[in-house]
Amino acid sequence: MSSEFVRTGELMDLGSYPRWLQDVVQECAAAKRAVAEHPFYLRMRDGVLTATQVRDFLIGVWPVIEQFPQYMAMTLLKVRIGRGPGHDMARRYLIRNIRVEQKHAEYWVDWAEAHDIERDVLFKATSPAAAEALSHWCWHSCERDPLPQAMAATNYAVEGATGEWASLVCSQSTYERGFTEPMRKSAMKWLKVHAEYDDQHPWEALEIIATLLGHNPDPTEIEGVRSRIMRSYQYMRLTQDECLAGHREQRSAA
Repeated sequence: MSSEFVRTGELMDLGSYPRWLQDVVQECAAAKRAVAEHPFYLRMRDGVLTATQVRDFLIGVWPVIEQFPQYMAMTLLKVRIGRGPGHDMARRYLIRNIRVEQKHAEYWVDWAEAHDIERDVLFKATSPAAAEALSHWCWHSCERDPLPQAMAATNYAVEGATGEWASLVCSQSTYERGFTEPMRKSAMKWLKVHAEYDDQHPWEALEIIATLLGHNPDPTEIEGVRSRIMRSYQYMRLTQDECLAGHREQRSAA
């Protein structure tokens, strides 16, 4: 049997993918849930976060939002025309979505402004340490790791968990109603586009990873994909923990 992978089932059906990749996703599922259902997002959904916690989050995660198109651009440098369908798929995906992520950064700025965070503050403030570590991790993976591992760390893990927590926050209207009527649309734009349309992006990334590595990759390649996914979830969880704790309140108290 050929080791090449060509998807025949539905894009968003895990059973459509090679057995090894199904195992990786299932092994990482609990860590993903811990990110997507983190108490920080439950409290955001319920509208009970403090102003400090929201500011820490919007400012702290901003470097990841701003740099996400750059992560993808570095990943794109690994793509070679004529190296097979996986490279061709990755090239189309990355070029298309770099522009999308640039627009999403503008939506994040609007979200921050709705919480009275001025642009200069957002752009120049110091991020909590864990959030800064997340941005460094994404940069490192996209710069240094092979193509499938870099996409696993960012386009699958980070985008996938982000789409799920955005859906959680938008699952009820409490948070949205906290904004005045004139600013609700711009304040919620980032959350709503991720909750409503981003669900296919991580699956598209998963298909590219499967196509690049096939049905029977080397065990070291499998572990490379699994470890990058888990590390991204770990850094996301640390970021959420630190923002929930109130980084700036703690620093002021010290």
